[in-house]
Amino acid sequence: MLDDIDDIHPLLAGAPKTTEFRKLRKRIVRNVREAIDAYGMIEPGARWLVCLSGGKDSYTLLAALYELQWRGLLPIDVLACNLDQGQPGFPATVLPEFLEQMGVPHRIEYQDTYSIVVDKVPEGRTYCALCSRLRRGNLYRIAREEGCSAIVLGHHRDDILETFFMNLFHGGRIATMPPKLLNEEGDLLVYRPLAHVAEVDCEKFAAAMSYPIIPCDLCGSQDGLQRQQIKKMLDGWEANSPGRRQVLFRALTNVRPSHMLDPALFDFPGLTATRTRDDRNP
Repeated sequence: MLDDIDDIHPLLAGAPKTTEFRKLRKRIVRNVREAIDAYGMIEPGARWLVCLSGGKDSYTLLAALYELQWRGLLPIDVLACNLDQGQPGFPATVLPEFLEQMGVPHRIEYQDTYSIVVDKVPEGRTYCALCSRLRRGNLYRIAREEGCSAIVLGHHRDDILETFFMNLFHGGRIATMPPKLLNEEGDLLVYRPLAHVAEVDCEKFAAAMSYPIIPCDLCGSQDGLQRQQIKKMLDGWEANSPGRRQVLFRALTNVRPSHMLDPALFDFPGLTATRTRDDRNP
């Protein structure tokens, strides 16, 4: 079904003909479709602002969305967007040229958040929190200007797992990146269609398609990040027990509030026995 037509869009032009790649492509598209359906992301006629960083994940996301759209399974309008945050040496022409060549409608926005982050974050601290907050604010603005109802991000399964453990170990809470989120103002949705897709599949797909990868030289240049430490931990678990990541992810979709400890999620005080000792032992 999903691999029986070759090169259905320029984003997939020149795709390898190997059985291995066909299975990979089919798996990614199937996982994306599953997430879109499971979390109710489709509103027919909606316009999505699909955010592109130039990394492997965002390229994979864009290709999967266009394949689903091409097949009539995603009745929405896509506008790709890259936020150039002013990092020194950022190859500003790579994404515009790529998107023009692929025939993908897009908007390139320049906002020098890099200087703000470097100025505000003390030496030795990580940039991620402030950088993300500034980026998200600009993306919300762009989405409103472009008449988009949703911002679509390229976070994958492994990002979701890493965030879960970061919240667990460093934040003292059970939480992660949700596949679907309503912003505080209540006017925009945030979607993560790659929620079921493994990072390794994104790596293989983008490499096989030879997409022009742009590394993040801001947060990616910092050593000792908490996320990197969590990733190493998960890598070790996966090496010792292949499939561990998928088991952990499945657990996030199978939460039992009555077996946790949060009285806001389950009415523990109201939990009482319905039978008395006399009822049990007549």
